[in-house]
Amino acid sequence: MTDDAVTLQATYMPLLKVRDDLPAQPSVVVLPVPRPYGRSKQITAYAIEDSLPDAVGAFVAWLVNESKWHVTERTGEAAVPIEARHVCLLFRRFTSWQTDMTRPYVQALESRGVPHLLVGGKQFHNREEVETLRLALTAIEWPDDELSVYGTVRGSLFGVGEEELLEYRLTRGTLHPFKPAADVAERLKPVVDALEVLAELHRRRNERPVADTITSLLTVTRAHGGLVLRPAGEQALANVLHLAELARQYESNAGISFRGFVEELRDAVSRSEAPEAPILEEGSDGVRLMTVHKAKGLEFPVVILADITARMRPGEASRHLDPAHQKCAVRLAGLMPQDLVDHQDEERNREEAEGVRLAYVAATRARDLLVVPAVGDGPYQEGWIHPLNQAIYPALAARRTPTLASGLGAVTFGLDSVVERPENDPARSDTVCPGLYEVGDVSPCSVVWWDPSCLSLGVEQRFGLRRDDLIARDVPGEVVEEKLRAYREWQQWRDGALESGAQPSVQVKTAGEWARSGQWLPGIDELPPVDELSVARDLLTPSGRRFGTLVHAVLANAVLDDAGEGLEVLAQVQARLLGAPAEETAAAAAIASGVLKHPILQEAARAATRGACRREMPVTFSCPDGSVIEGVVDLAFEDEGRWTVVDFKTDLEIGRDGLQTYRRQVGFYGAAITRATGRPARGVLLRM
Repeated sequence: MTDDAVTLQATYMPLLKVRDDLPAQPSVVVLPVPRPYGRSKQITAYAIEDSLPDAVGAFVAWLVNESKWHVTERTGEAAVPIEARHVCLLFRRFTSWQTDMTRPYVQALESRGVPHLLVGGKQFHNREEVETLRLALTAIEWPDDELSVYGTVRGSLFGVGEEELLEYRLTRGTLHPFKPAADVAERLKPVVDALEVLAELHRRRNERPVADTITSLLTVTRAHGGLVLRPAGEQALANVLHLAELARQYESNAGISFRGFVEELRDAVSRSEAPEAPILEEGSDGVRLMTVHKAKGLEFPVVILADITARMRPGEASRHLDPAHQKCAVRLAGLMPQDLVDHQDEERNREEAEGVRLAYVAATRARDLLVVPAVGDGPYQEGWIHPLNQAIYPALAARRTPTLASGLGAVTFGLDSVVERPENDPARSDTVCPGLYEVGDVSPCSVVWWDPSCLSLGVEQRFGLRRDDLIARDVPGEVVEEKLRAYREWQQWRDGALESGAQPSVQVKTAGEWARSGQWLPGIDELPPVDELSVARDLLTPSGRRFGTLVHAVLANAVLDDAGEGLEVLAQVQARLLGAPAEETAAAAAIASGVLKHPILQEAARAATRGACRREMPVTFSCPDGSVIEGVVDLAFEDEGRWTVVDFKTDLEIGRDGLQTYRRQVGFYGAAITRATGRPARGVLLRM
């Protein structure tokens, strides 16, 4: 690192020693790649990428579980044993050509039971479990999308076989959730069950929070257990639950529809904005995996540099900045402007200077132990940490004569830092032998080259439960009986709770239901009197449920003393909401105008000026047996200490039974208001 204004390189400033090294343990460890050779019998990036994560995971497990080494914490100078939370894996990149470079390292840690936390990973939407759930949400929203339905039913949530799906599709002609077959062979019932689940979730998707739909889907498919039993199952389960949390965030940010969330997920795939869900919260005991850029300004007791095949700089510069002329030359559509061509060497040098700075930043994040991966048969020059090679590779003459390293406990090093070479070739003359070296002439640095063969490499990923004792067969009988008894007690309590919850605590009837039942109203000896009035109406006026709803909506929102143009505008608005045609709109406005001119409505208008008029007023009548009768009064007004209750009816023909029901309903409204106010009431049945 030399002061260079052209490449924007800073001047190197040596670090000052402020405390002594921890005794009997190294400060710099070189971790050789166990199997760096590819099929071409040459050291290749692909071979290093396949082999290094396993070595890193094994070394971390040894550090945490067996090393008995110590580190210092920021809170004090006292040394404490190394724990997972003291370790940080630093990456130059997280993705390469849509490949998640952290995934092999995560799997290596998980297979050894080492907790970890991925800080800022951007592969959330590309995870298989997230894609599966996103496809299922698409099938729920668009049941006509047969490809999404097929993928959901065939996928890991339902796991229906291809043969069954093909047979069902050929015999029934469709995989539509709303067209399930009732009479199918036993082997095809899983297809029907899956389609019925999707149909039910579709029906209710906009009646409840999006997160509830996701939770229901996971529950009915028992996905929680299936996810946690996968490789990296804890991360898979955390990602799926994180998707439900994203749904809650979507609704808290004014999201209003299930479709909107599904489309937002689809957009997020292209943006790749969501990080993976952390298995551990910040501050918990886990190995951190993060990029060098995120680690700037931070410090960790143990730092392990990872993914050494990431290039130090790109092969060609992608842009050239010319501040003097306020110009930026960038590559476009595979073509390179002349300004960028002319300054390629300059820009490459700048990129290389930036790579040197990043390697320096990465190395100086370690407080007590720095672990640098390397290749025992010679420096790997293509990677982003190659500036550190001159500080870790001993002189050629000394590579076969190391000093015995201290603080290794029961670990005994061999003579080779490469576990496997093509055709089982032996170590070369320039191979670095594991052990302790003093590297450097002016200011020597103690470096321990590790023996990868001493690590527990090739540990299989854990499938199933971490606690095998939970499913052990040799559990004492009294323990089994105790657990079964507790389970039966819980099951009995649950059944009782479900049965109790299925019984309504309050019996509710509408005023219309009570009126049709002909029952006596408890506590009321006699219903108030009900008068029957009418408003003139043309015999050709429309009728029907929609028209009646339209007239009621206009009267409910009309100004009582307005019988002019305001009614026509109001009728048009309500007609659009109901989908009523123009003839019904005009007829509703005409009827409403006639009603407002009726003397009883004129009285209501005068009462409204005194604040003594109520419209669309809910009433509730509590009966002594605990039941409740509810209704909504169209119009009620008070005049000279007496309430008048008006109920509008648009029925052309009301039979004897219907008229009696309506009169009882209006009488109920009057009785409820009398009980609530203590003042007499009369009812008016106004036929329109």
